[in-house]
Amino acid sequence: MKKNENPTSKGRWKLLLILLVCAAPMIFSYLAYYVIKPGGRTNYGVILDPRDYPVPALNARLLSTHSTDKTTGLDAYKGKWLMLSIDGGDCHPACRKKLYDIRQLRLAQGKEMERIERVWLISDEQPVDTDLIRQHDGMQMLRVNAEIVKRWLPTEADTQISDHIYMVDPLGNLMMRFPKDADPNKMKKDIAKLLKASSIG
Repeated sequence: MKKNENPTSKGRWKLLLILLVCAAPMIFSYLAYYVIKPGGRTNYGVILDPRDYPVPALNARLLSTHSTDKTTGLDAYKGKWLMLSIDGGDCHPACRKKLYDIRQLRLAQGKEMERIERVWLISDEQPVDTDLIRQHDGMQMLRVNAEIVKRWLPTEADTQISDHIYMVDPLGNLMMRFPKDADPNKMKKDIAKLLKASSIG
């Protein structure tokens, strides 16, 4: 007769199985996008290891035409793919272009667009033009601590965080950075691949 399995060992296997089940959607989506893909095809955006860039507690203030009283963070949007833009409230022309591109890129995903949330992290206390808020109705506009965001988001050489658009996956992991002055057509292909490869969000 076989000896009974060690209860401690059995418990460890159960715990490992639970962890694998919980992590399976993320593991599958990353494998599908980064590993199981036709040869010769590459991504346009830079892939980031989420373990290197854990999302901080932003304690951000939600901006609207009425108030900035509500405190929130990116965890409020878990379950969605996030497209992040970071700029000051005066929103110079390059900032306005990024906001426009993000809006159009979301619309370009057709029936998949509801899986994407647009987020503008406002890195100072400058007032935002009311017309700009109206133009981008539906975008989450959050006033954040610039230093916290700067420590979190990685950049390319000779660039600033405000030069990039970032992607956060539905599990809340920072996972992609697009280059400065990114080509919207190339971004569109990356985003479409992400949505197609992932069963989450």
